[in-house]
Amino acid sequence: MTAHSDLGLGLDKAPADHRPAAHTPVRTAAHAAVPADEHAERFTVLRPLLFTIVYEILGSATESDDVLQDSYVRWADVDLTTVRDTRSYLARLVTRQALNARRASTRRREDYVGPWLPEPLLLDENDASADAVLAESVSMAMLVLLETLTPDERAVFVLREVFGFAHAEIAAAVGKSVVTVRQVAHRARSHVQARRRRFEPVDALTTERITRQFMNAAATGDLEGLLSLLAPDVTWTADSGGKATAARRPVVGAEKVAAFLLDLLRTGRRLPDLRIERANCNSTPALVVHGGDRVQGVFLIEIADHRITHFYAIRNPDKLVTVTVPRRISR
Repeated sequence: MTAHSDLGLGLDKAPADHRPAAHTPVRTAAHAAVPADEHAERFTVLRPLLFTIVYEILGSATESDDVLQDSYVRWADVDLTTVRDTRSYLARLVTRQALNARRASTRRREDYVGPWLPEPLLLDENDASADAVLAESVSMAMLVLLETLTPDERAVFVLREVFGFAHAEIAAAVGKSVVTVRQVAHRARSHVQARRRRFEPVDALTTERITRQFMNAAATGDLEGLLSLLAPDVTWTADSGGKATAARRPVVGAEKVAAFLLDLLRTGRRLPDLRIERANCNSTPALVVHGGDRVQGVFLIEIADHRITHFYAIRNPDKLVTVTVPRRISR
């Protein structure tokens, strides 16, 4: 991914091309008093951007909501006459809080049962479809790759490569010198580039066709049909945290994954009130499985080179709490 210095903001309550807070002028004592609700207005306008930054650092929508709530409390006490650039200031604030949260969760992740996957993110329809950089940055594949970075490397990479912040702005956010940040950025970029799988992007029509064919083959138990859609090294990775039934180790290979899928579907058909809905999670086709009034799992389908290359199965109930809440992301 490449850095972009001219970034648009997706807004909760304003047109996507509106840019009200990126260049907020300095207010002095000579100016009129800052309206009481201006803190909330500035924060609300930038919330999709701030949420995306925190989510890409943490990989958890639930924790991101907590970080933004805590950050807003701190923001509400800020003298706005001292804020030259609202976007930069708030990005710095939420990054610091996200890094604190990430370091605090390190021990929990070390003790995690089975593979750890990011919390799935249900996106508004077509929310990131027009922005390839944004779409890749929230993909499961990229978020899993970012887990191999240190917290500081991850924050620097995200702020620089996805959101295009200057090295000086990032240095203020992570508490390091500009020289150090440049070194960290180079190291993180090299790490990601060396490990990122490179495929030609798949257009929306192809994605829709492959997803539909997969669902038809799976529903009818068509083993040959399934195999024709799977890449030879397709992988199934499940995250249950030891709190739900799921494979404790990744399943690798087209024949093994196809057999695993068919067995899983046979078991699922015996469950009462089972309902499967399609969704866009992390800019990827996903199946949301409901059992009664509860979400039982989210299964993301990664497609590249016209084949399914990875299934990400999130079964940990703690990671499904907010999965039915559509999110807006932005950079």
